Amino acid sequence: MLSEKMQEALNDQMKWEFYSEFLYLAMAGYFKSRSLDGFANWMTVQAEEERTHALMFFNYIAEAGGRPEIRVFDQMENEYPSVIEVFRTTVEHEKLVTRRINDLMTLAQEEKDHATANFLSWFVKEQVEEVASAQKILDQLELVKEEGHALMMLDRELAQRVFTPPAAAAE
Repeated sequence: MLSEKMQEALNDQMKWEFYSEFLYLAMAGYFKSRSLDGFANWMTVQAEEERTHALMFFNYIAEAGGRPEIRVFDQMENEYPSVIEVFRTTVEHEKLVTRRINDLMTLAQEEKDHATANFLSWFVKEQVEEVASAQKILDQLELVKEEGHALMMLDRELAQRVFTPPAAAAE
């Protein structure tokens, strides 16, 4: 059984996972408007991942005897000054999510909630990949400085990304 404090924290994280989904969809829209379909694809896949993460929280809360609560969030930013700024925002957002997941893990450990700590361990590992993936693209963008040919090559590379649901989501 989840404590009230843990249930509240997990519901708040679920909100952030849905927020992440919509943030990345807004970024995909920005890229679509710039005819950068590969970048849009990367963000759309990222949005699908975040939705899956949110549903993992939803299902876990319910299975652990809690009450999943869907919460609203603020309007998404839809305009960005550059492709580089989109990925700077992405990296910072993923670092924020990482801090939030780590805080949840700390709370689970403090409450000796081993089931929740076990559930969260997948997210702890996932966040390493999330930050690294976005950081790699940011690093590449900073190298090419949004120059036409290099930007188009990166756009083609990002178009290859596909959504693969995590095994943890199937459990």
